[in-house]
Amino acid sequence: MSAESNLIPLLNTAEEDVNRQMQICNACRYCEGFCAVFPAMTQRLEFNKADIHYLANLCHNCGACLHACQYAAPHEFDVNIPRAMAKVRLQTYIDFAWPKKLGALYQRNGVTLALSSGLALCLFLILTLLIQGNLFTKIEGGNFYHIFSHNTLVALFGSVFVFSFLALLVGVVHFWRKVTPKEEKRQQEPLPAMLQAGKAALTLKYLDGGHGQGCNNEDDAYTLSRRRFHHLTFYGFMLCFAATSVATLYHYIGWEAPYPVFSLPVMLGIIGGLGLLVGPAGLLYLNYKRHPDHGDQAQRPMDRAFIVLLFMISLTGLLLLCVRETTLMPLMLALHLGFVMAFFLTMPYSKFAHGFYRSAALFKSYLERFKEKKSQ
Repeated sequence: MSAESNLIPLLNTAEEDVNRQMQICNACRYCEGFCAVFPAMTQRLEFNKADIHYLANLCHNCGACLHACQYAAPHEFDVNIPRAMAKVRLQTYIDFAWPKKLGALYQRNGVTLALSSGLALCLFLILTLLIQGNLFTKIEGGNFYHIFSHNTLVALFGSVFVFSFLALLVGVVHFWRKVTPKEEKRQQEPLPAMLQAGKAALTLKYLDGGHGQGCNNEDDAYTLSRRRFHHLTFYGFMLCFAATSVATLYHYIGWEAPYPVFSLPVMLGIIGGLGLLVGPAGLLYLNYKRHPDHGDQAQRPMDRAFIVLLFMISLTGLLLLCVRETTLMPLMLALHLGFVMAFFLTMPYSKFAHGFYRSAALFKSYLERFKEKKSQ
């Protein structure tokens, strides 16, 4: 018996189910060309805990394999790879969370918690403005640094962002060390694999269903809607982040806010904000519409919480721009900052983490492919 076989009894129920289904899939191999999961699967005859966590994070939950599977329910084998993988992904986030005790937040991160956190922070900021007498004060030029100073915002949001990013980074590094054997860590040419993994992540290659036509609806029809809404959400978020970064750079070189509508930071914010409005709205619609057999229903509150927070950040940000030269600006600023703070506080323990873990899994999958090509 191999060393890997000895690890199988250590699997929990979700991991054991993936192990069972992968054994069936490895014997069938009908879905071999669908996505990154199946080429990685064929390189293994047994699946230990690390393998299962790796494969689970490669899965993009497109549903193609479920709709093609002859062993899916009502067959007695009840093979449902997207659902089984989704359950293990959540376990991955919990197991590798940092600090460890905060991993339980993944199971409680629902819409109610997300919105209540955001609204509580909004209320705190509104009360602060009310006490200061600034809640309905018109600020000349719409300069919100007259409400909250630049240094105050940097101290508050900078510290939260650094902690959140560090928490995610520590978790992903721990995940990488567990799923990657020592011999793979000594891979001589990681750059090509890194470039391919980056391209796959940025284009959401594996949301095309393996055939370029997209994910499956419950009626077996293909749709690229999920991929497109993901793109709008991701690139909208990145443009908003770029807008903040450019505005920060402008501030430190002496060009202070507020900036005109056609300035670079404002235009980046508008375009990104619109993407971050349409993308989450579409994803939320698809999440509610999705068939119960697609993915893990227990995780949908966490998915929706993440989507709703992104939507509220974008909505309040765009409204803030519209009313920045009116008496409503301080109130809208408090609402916007409250939702932004709630997002960053929950970021390491929300659906946001899946992008980091999935990118690491994609990098490992391309390392394996290049290694296999070299050996042929």
